Amino acid sequence: MERPISRLPKAHLHLHFTGSMRHPTLVDLAESTGTHLPNALVTDWPPRLRATDERGWFRFQRLYDIARSVLRTPESIHRLVREAAEDDRAAGAGWTEIQVDPSGYAGHFDGLTATLELVLDAVRAAERATGLRMGVMVAANRTRHPMDARALARLAAQFAGRGVVSFGLSNDERRGRALEFEGAFRIARRAGLLSTPHGGELQGPRSVRECLDELAADRVGHGVRAVEDPYLVERIATQGVTLEVCPTSNVGLGVVDRLEQVPLRRLFDAGAPIALGTDDPLLFGPRLAEQYRIAREVFGFTDPELAELARMSIRGSGAPDWLKKELLGGVDAWLAAPPEDAGGTGGCGGADEAGGGGAAPA
Repeated sequence: MERPISRLPKAHLHLHFTGSMRHPTLVDLAESTGTHLPNALVTDWPPRLRATDERGWFRFQRLYDIARSVLRTPESIHRLVREAAEDDRAAGAGWTEIQVDPSGYAGHFDGLTATLELVLDAVRAAERATGLRMGVMVAANRTRHPMDARALARLAAQFAGRGVVSFGLSNDERRGRALEFEGAFRIARRAGLLSTPHGGELQGPRSVRECLDELAADRVGHGVRAVEDPYLVERIATQGVTLEVCPTSNVGLGVVDRLEQVPLRRLFDAGAPIALGTDDPLLFGPRLAEQYRIAREVFGFTDPELAELARMSIRGSGAPDWLKKELLGGVDAWLAAPPEDAGGTGGCGGADEAGGGGAAPA
C-alpha cells in the first residue's frame, strides 16, 4: 500500500500566473467578458501543442494570450489566485511561488506597480482563505528588450520582503539569451531575491550554463536538457541548483515525445536537486499531485524517493526558514508513518489524491 501523495508536504515552484487558471474558470470568465475562445480552449481542451518550432510556439503563446485577456477585473485576479491556492493545497503543497510578468496585465490595472500590488493582495487573501503560504516570482520576458527586464527587476526589488521572493525570465529561449539580462538579475540579487530563470527547455546545455554563469541561478526553470552534458549535471548537483522539472509540460510542448523520455530519473540519480512543477496546467491539464504520481508510476520512484523530491522542492524555495523547517518535518512524518496511517501527517494535505481541474507563461 502506498502513501497518499496529496498528504506529502511539498513546494510548488514552477507555476505561471494565467496558466494556473482552472479550465471552467476560463470558460466562465470568457462568457462574462464576451471573449471568444477557440475550440482548443473549449471543446478540444487540453489543446494539442508542439512548440519546438516557431509556428508551434506562436500557437502556444497565442492561446496563452487569449486566456490572459479574460483577466480584466480585480475580482478575476483574486479568483484565479484563490483557486490556484486551493488546488495546490489539495495536492499537499505547503508553499507555492506563482510567477507573473506584471506588464502582461498592466493595461487593465493602472500600470506595473498597481498590477503587482493587486497580485500581492490576492496572494495574501488566498493565504488567509486556504492556509497555503505563497510567494510571488516577478518574471521578465526574454522576447522583450533587456531594459524592460531591468524595470521589472527594480519593481520586484521594491517588494522584496513584502511577498516577492524571486526574479525569473520566461518565454522562448531561442529569442533571448540569458547573458542579455544579466543587469536585471544583478538588481534582483542585490535585493535578496532568488535568481530563477528558465533554461534548458527548447535549447540545450548552453542555455542552462548561461543561466548559471551569467545570472547566478539558484534555480532553473525546466533545465531538463542539461542531461545532454554530464559535466553540467555534475556542476548542478555540486552547486545545489534546483531544476524545476515539469513532466507533462515537456511532453505538451514537444521537448520529448513521451513521458518516459523526460530525464527525471537520470537527473535525480545524478544528484541534481529537483522540484516538480506543472508549468501551465490550463494548457497541459495535470496539476501538482499528478506530477508526483508520474514520478511514482512512470519512473518507479519509491516513497523515500518521493519524499526526497518533496524535500528538494522545499529547500529550493523562497519560503521563510521557519516554514521550510515545518514542511521538512512534515515530510519526515509522512515517510515515518505506515502507509495506511499516512493520512494524518504533515499538516499540509488535502482531499485524498486531489489534483484539480485543468488550469500557461507569466
